[in-house]
Amino acid sequence: VTMRKIALLLIMLLGIAHFATVVRCEDGADSDMKEEDGVLVLTDGNFDTFIEGKDTVLLEFYAPWCGHCKSFTPTYVKIAKALKESDPPIPVAKVDATKATEVAGRFEVSGYPTFKILKNGKPVDYDGARSEEAFVAKVLEVAQPDWAPPPEAVVVLTKDNFDETVNNADIILVEFYAPWCGHCKSLAPEYEKAAQELSKRMPPIPLAKVDATVENELAQRFGVTGYPDLKIFRRGKAYDYTGPREKFGIVEHMSEQSGPPSKPVQAAKQVQELVKDGDDAVIVGVFSGDQDPAYEIYMEACNSLREDYKFLHSFSSDVAKLLKASPGQVILVQPEKFRSKFEPASHTFPVTESTPVSDVQDFFKKNVVPLVGHRKQSNDAKRYAKRPLVVVYYGVDFSFDYRKATQFWRSKVLEVAKDFPEYTFAIADEEDYAEELKGLELSDSGEEVNVGILGENGKKFAMEPEEFDAEVLRDFVMAFKKGKVQPIIKSQPLPKNNKGPVKVVVGKNFDAIVMDTKKDVLIEFYAPWCGHCKKLEPEYLALGKKYKGHKDIVIAKMDATANDVPHDIYKTEGFPTIYLAPSNGKQKPIKFEGGDRTLDGFSKFLEEHATKLSKKDEL
Repeated sequence: VTMRKIALLLIMLLGIAHFATVVRCEDGADSDMKEEDGVLVLTDGNFDTFIEGKDTVLLEFYAPWCGHCKSFTPTYVKIAKALKESDPPIPVAKVDATKATEVAGRFEVSGYPTFKILKNGKPVDYDGARSEEAFVAKVLEVAQPDWAPPPEAVVVLTKDNFDETVNNADIILVEFYAPWCGHCKSLAPEYEKAAQELSKRMPPIPLAKVDATVENELAQRFGVTGYPDLKIFRRGKAYDYTGPREKFGIVEHMSEQSGPPSKPVQAAKQVQELVKDGDDAVIVGVFSGDQDPAYEIYMEACNSLREDYKFLHSFSSDVAKLLKASPGQVILVQPEKFRSKFEPASHTFPVTESTPVSDVQDFFKKNVVPLVGHRKQSNDAKRYAKRPLVVVYYGVDFSFDYRKATQFWRSKVLEVAKDFPEYTFAIADEEDYAEELKGLELSDSGEEVNVGILGENGKKFAMEPEEFDAEVLRDFVMAFKKGKVQPIIKSQPLPKNNKGPVKVVVGKNFDAIVMDTKKDVLIEFYAPWCGHCKKLEPEYLALGKKYKGHKDIVIAKMDATANDVPHDIYKTEGFPTIYLAPSNGKQKPIKFEGGDRTLDGFSKFLEEHATKLSKKDEL
C-alpha cells in the first residue's frame, strides 16, 4: 500500500511539474528574457528561440565601448516604446556583438551600431536617418502584411545577354565574382546599395554582375584571374575599375566616370593658375566648338586614360591666345616648378578628323613627365613605372620656404638628365621613400642626397654615398650604363650546409640555384608567418626526399619576406607561391596553380612539366 501511495504521489508531482512547464512555455515564452528600458536583450543562447515565429523585429548590434551606440541609446528607447504601442506591437531588441559573436557573425556585422529589421527571420538593412520618426516609419512599412523586399538593382549578366547589354550602355559597371569568394560576399551589400542609388540618377548608371565560375568564357575573354574583378564598359569597351568598394565611393566614382573625360575651361586665368601652382602637366585641347571633328577624336583619346590624366578643353579664344594655340591643337604645358632651359615649356599636337586616337594618346604619354619631375607615392605608378629610373632622394619640399633648396639640387640633376634621354630621372622625398632607401642600403648613408637606380627585372642599384654634385651623379649613371655597377640584393646569409632534400634559396644564391639551365627547379616562395606554408611543409619535405636521387631535379624554398627575388618574372602576390623553373625556360616559369598541394599533386605537376624527368625515371 505504502509503495502504491508513493507511486501515486510521484505521478501527481510529475503531472504538476509538466503542467507548470506547459503554462510557462505557452503563457510566458519570453518571460525570462532580460529587458532594459523596453529594449529586449538578445544573446547567442536565446536569439533563435526568440526570433522564431516573429513577423517583424528591429535589432541593434552594438559594442559596449562604442560612443555612437551610447549616444543613440535614448533615441532607441523611444523607438522601442513607440513600436510597443503599435498594433500589433513590434519587439525592439539589442545584441552585444562583442559577446554574441555567433549571431553577429551570421549577420556579417563589421561596424557599430548596425541595425537590421528582421522580416520573418530574414534581415533587411536599415540605411535611413538615425531619428525616431525615420526608424518607426521604416519598421511599420516592413511590418505590413503585403510588404516585399525591392527587386535587386544589380543586373545579372550571362553569355546570353552580356554583349547586348554592355554594347548598348554608354557606361555600365560589371562585377565578375565567385559565389565562394569572401571579398565578393563583403562587397555584395555595398554594390547593391550603390546600384539602387545610381538607378535613381538621370540618366541612370547600371551596375551588373557575372558569376565567373559559371560564365567561364566571359571571364576568360576579359582576363579575369581573381575575384571580385570590376570593369567599366563604355559601349562594349572594357576599362579597369580603380575606385572604392563601398556604397558612397562607388556612387561618387561612377558619377564622375559617367561625365565627359575632359572638363571645359572658359577663362584663361584658370589655366594660368594650374600652370603656376600645379604639380602635373596641364593638358588642354583647343577647338572651334563641340561639333569640331577634332574635338571628338580628342574626347575618345581621353576616355581610356581618364584615370591617369586630368584633361581640359576649351572653345575660348582667350585660352587659345594664352596657349599660343589655334583650334584643332592639343597643348601640354609643364607646371612652372618643373621647367628648365633644357626642355620646351609646352608641346603642341595637331588633331584632325583623320588623326588616329592612339597617336593623340602617345603624345600625352611621351610628354607628360618633365626632364626631372617629382616622384611621389600618389604619382609613382602612373608616371614613373618606366625603367631604368634614376631617383635622387633628399628633403624635397616645394613650399615657399624650401623651394629654393629643393630646386638647387634638382638643377644639378637636370645637368645630367639632359645627356641620358634613354633613362627617366626624378627627385623624391627621402621620408616618402624611407623603405625604398632601406632596400637600397642607403638609410644610414649620412649624406644629404642619395641616389638609386631602379632597373629592369626588379633590380636596383645604389650610388656609393659621397658628397653630391652633377659630376658625381654623371659618373654613377655612366658606370651603370656600362654595366659596372652591381645590383643590391636583399639576402639572408648563404646557408652553411645546403645538402638537405629541400634546397634553401636566398637572394645571393637565387641565380646559382633557380636559374641553373642544367636543372629543373621547383621553388616555393613562403613567409614564416603563413599558416598555409606551415601546413605545406611536411608534404614539400616528402617531395624533396622523393626526388633527392634525381641530380637534375631540385626542390627548393625561399623566405620571400627576407630576400629579394632578382627577377620580376617570379611574381609573388600571396604565400605560398610555387613555380617550376624548367631547364629550358628560366624566363618562362610555370606557376603551380592546382589546389592539390600534396606529394601526389606536386609529383603529377612535375611529371607533366619537368624537362629532366622521363617516365622511366618515375617508374
